[in-house]
Amino acid sequence: MIRFYVLIIALVGITGKLFAQEELTFEKAVIIGLENNYDVKIALQEKEIAVLDRKIGTGALLPSLDASYGQSTSREDVEQQFVNDSDTRNIDGAKSDNENFSLNAIYGFRADALVAIKRLGKLEEIGVLQAKVVIENTVAAISSAYYRLVLEKQRYVVLQKTLELSKTRLDIAKSQYELGSASKRAYLAAQVDYNSDLSLLLSQEQVIKNARINLNELLVVDPPKEYVVNDTLQLQEDLVLGDLLDQAFDDNKDLLIRKREENVAYLQVKELQAQRLPTLTLDGTYRQSVSESDAGFLIQNKREGLSFGATIGINLFNGFILNRRIQRAKLQQTNQAYVLDQYENQLRADIYRAFNIYVNGKRRLEIEMENYEVVEENTKIAFDRFKSGLTSYLEFRDAQVNSLEAETRLIDAVYSIKEAEIELKRLSGDIYQGRGPMGD
Repeated sequence: MIRFYVLIIALVGITGKLFAQEELTFEKAVIIGLENNYDVKIALQEKEIAVLDRKIGTGALLPSLDASYGQSTSREDVEQQFVNDSDTRNIDGAKSDNENFSLNAIYGFRADALVAIKRLGKLEEIGVLQAKVVIENTVAAISSAYYRLVLEKQRYVVLQKTLELSKTRLDIAKSQYELGSASKRAYLAAQVDYNSDLSLLLSQEQVIKNARINLNELLVVDPPKEYVVNDTLQLQEDLVLGDLLDQAFDDNKDLLIRKREENVAYLQVKELQAQRLPTLTLDGTYRQSVSESDAGFLIQNKREGLSFGATIGINLFNGFILNRRIQRAKLQQTNQAYVLDQYENQLRADIYRAFNIYVNGKRRLEIEMENYEVVEENTKIAFDRFKSGLTSYLEFRDAQVNSLEAETRLIDAVYSIKEAEIELKRLSGDIYQGRGPMGD
């Protein structure tokens, strides 16, 4: 196993310009991003909604209990005449009081409710997995943005070294021109090359600022906030294609979501089919009532007791609506199976593509490291010969440009491998294993 540990600062041989005193490590960037990123916050809220939906659905299997209490009072003038009495009875302001209290419990059992609970459980799992997908994608985005900033700063270091070399050449050309040992053309050419290198350096400063803004956006901090990032890129040991594929088909969250969605489609069919089964409803009531009246034969009437009942029902015909809903659900189940197969095929292809980039990047890195050593030696020889007047400024500029391109390609090769690593870890579901918003 070849272990690459690339310290770009050591390769370019110069310390870059520091833009702030605060240091931002990659691990700290991930923590800040997961705490602040709005996509993560929204995903966690959506996960909680899925959990509550499942709990709400569970209520269908529990009984309901209602309590009611009522009281009324009335005063009326009453005139009463009875069948066996010719006299008339008059009561002015007769008072009547009524008081009622009841508890009513109902429990309804439906076979489809049991399947619905299972379906909501799968939807809850999907909600959790979707939140993890957002977290993993956010970590991947932060990783790319962080290392992109490192890359651009290293390019700045290379351009800065090139500019310093051009300044030295300009000073030499100027001195030689003033002493008459070199032509004005060589002096002006040195000035043009220096200005060109200065322009590239200034442009790179803008690129760095934009790269930092991009990272700050993911971290949800002020766009102009500045800090020092680590200039070290540590590449992992050799990744194995077979292991990546096995892990992806076990841990890739998007794949797990599609598997759950296929289960949901299957349970949807079962839930509709269960609606053909009988339903059972049990009810019980406790009631207490008291009536008092100044008029009538009864001065007080008090009742208290329990009542129970059960109802069994079954749908005999509903216009074939249920049959058509079941047919539609089965079609959706078939489509969901196709979606799962399609994603498995896509996942396998994505891993192969990223792995090819990873392998090719490692080969490029070995070549570029060897080439960098050769170019550096060649540049040093060309500069010494230029100072001694043994080579022309064109030959020296050519060596200088070769050195710049070699260092740039070396940095690009390292970043290419790192990007492929990030993508492979994301696809295999291994990009984030720390304790964080999901409480894992």
